[in-house]
Amino acid sequence: MLGAALAASWALPLLLDALALDVVLIPVLVLAIASLMRVGGGLLDRIVVAAFVLCGAVMSFGLLFSVWPWGLAPVPGAGLLLSVVSLAGWLSGRRPRIPLRLRGSDALVAGTAAVVWHYMHHPLIGKSVTERLALFITSEDRLGHFSYFDGIHHVGGYAFLHQEAARTYMMTPSEAVYPQGTHFLLAWIDVLVKSSTDGGPGVEMMNRYLLYVIGGYALLCAALVWAARWIGGPRLRGWRAAAVCATVMAVMLSGSMAELVERGFDSETAGLLFLTVGLALLVRPAMGRAEFAVVAVAALVAVTFVYNLYGALIGLALAAVLIVHRRRFARRRIPLLVFLAAGAVVAGLPSLFSVLTKLDVSKTSNLPGPMVVPDRPVLIGCALLAVLAASLPANRKTGTGRMVLALVLGAATVIGLFGAWQKHTIGHFSYYFEKLAAAGLVIALISLGLVGLALLPAARTARGSVWSRRGGTLLRSGLATAAALALFGNVQFGVPSGWSHPSAWYGNPMLLWAKGGPKTDLGPATEALAGRDLDRAAPPLIALYSNDPYMNLQSTFLAQLLTHRAGDMVGLYETVRVKTGGPADEKDAAKDRDAARDYAPSLEHLKKAIASCATPPTVLVADRAVADRLRADLERDGVRATVLHAPVD
Repeated sequence: MLGAALAASWALPLLLDALALDVVLIPVLVLAIASLMRVGGGLLDRIVVAAFVLCGAVMSFGLLFSVWPWGLAPVPGAGLLLSVVSLAGWLSGRRPRIPLRLRGSDALVAGTAAVVWHYMHHPLIGKSVTERLALFITSEDRLGHFSYFDGIHHVGGYAFLHQEAARTYMMTPSEAVYPQGTHFLLAWIDVLVKSSTDGGPGVEMMNRYLLYVIGGYALLCAALVWAARWIGGPRLRGWRAAAVCATVMAVMLSGSMAELVERGFDSETAGLLFLTVGLALLVRPAMGRAEFAVVAVAALVAVTFVYNLYGALIGLALAAVLIVHRRRFARRRIPLLVFLAAGAVVAGLPSLFSVLTKLDVSKTSNLPGPMVVPDRPVLIGCALLAVLAASLPANRKTGTGRMVLALVLGAATVIGLFGAWQKHTIGHFSYYFEKLAAAGLVIALISLGLVGLALLPAARTARGSVWSRRGGTLLRSGLATAAALALFGNVQFGVPSGWSHPSAWYGNPMLLWAKGGPKTDLGPATEALAGRDLDRAAPPLIALYSNDPYMNLQSTFLAQLLTHRAGDMVGLYETVRVKTGGPADEKDAAKDRDAARDYAPSLEHLKKAIASCATPPTVLVADRAVADRLRADLERDGVRATVLHAPVD
């Protein structure tokens, strides 16, 4: 039996690879894992847990994939993973079995993902891959994240294990210090989607990457709804489950967290996704010891590899569950602790590597930067409700109630201490405080599952048929969902506000993105670069399409990504000080004078950028007069570079 399973574990990847259908291996792996686990009584629960374990396994085995000769090739990686699943099934003596039962609230989980995808994907519909670049380049963070994804694609594994090669594709010291779990997982998925380790042209890779990011955010929103229901357990059903699920859904549909996509906080999004599922499974570990051990290690690895800041919260939850459920895990405690310790070592390897090489933890923790501020009233209110629910007599003696209380109070302590430290050292809250606050919002929202149990269930009655009782449950669930959307999502169901103004729903970040995305002037420049200039210019490229220095930096960064040379940005970052290249502003004489005044210092900064290049670069300049002047001045000063006129419509 084992021999047949192992043979199939390699035959199936070989067949699918021959048919260029490697992407089918993802659901195959999820279903294979789901068939052996005994977690949850419904299909959705089993699929979520199996997918979570698969992600942790891919990131863990990624350490091996990074050093063996096949890299991210689909067949060896998938064959090994399926072989491990087959061996686990044989050792456990379990027969494959998947529950097919669905719950009514599954519709709210799936519906959340569908609604978020609809709105976030909407501005991309009907646009070519070059036109979509304007939405890809909404932030500098996105460019950095893509460079890690691109680098892992090319080196065939984690960048910190291929530092010399990875420096071609990303700005050093990112190859050693930045968590790479998100980018490795997406690169592995992309290889299966493409059925090739060759990612193809940069512009097509960017389009797929943006779709993965949007899909990841949709999964985060759906996972929060699922996690709140999971914590509520089997007692949370009917209209109470609908009320809890719809409340979490409404907060995510209308709140500030949709800005994660616009800001390019791709690793934070993935980190919150894995944190959500991992915390839910630790708060209510309704599973056997073997499943618990696997899930706990998957949580440690997935969260820490993706966003190590959140690893502290997973560690806190794991310590709490081992204390709260100490009697349950008393039997065979030593093997369990040894397995968890081994998982913690694997989870901590990348972070330890970063700290021992080039990462300054103190300096990094206080970095400034753009922030997505979680909704404070929702965070505080839901956290207080969770503490209230956990303190009720019916809950405080249960494992879930104690876990919620420990998690909420523990997370509040961690966030509070970090905030106090920032206040003491830099005098204000900065970038990473809001990252921790986002994790606090996740904890507050998923804890609503316990709050839902405090609601009085509908009284059972024997009157009426089964269908009439189900109809009543459906009606109450619909009303609860509508009420939650109105209260927490600003949905008014067509009822106008005062003076016939539209509801606040239409002004939330997700809807603003859906209406066309963030306003940027880079759209024409990105189309000119990807659609015309790449074919006629030899890299490295310096793109001066504007008199705005930050736009010149972004255009130049994009040019390096499109040519798979983002490592050159270490020196080319000097373009952030180049304030020339764009056409004169005929409508604003003051701006025209400023551009003329800024030319000389901009030329010096441009020469520094050119000097950083290993080979003479091509300088793309939007304004013909500026291009001619730069060409003459660079030639006069003996600076080797090709200057091309590159007009932008």
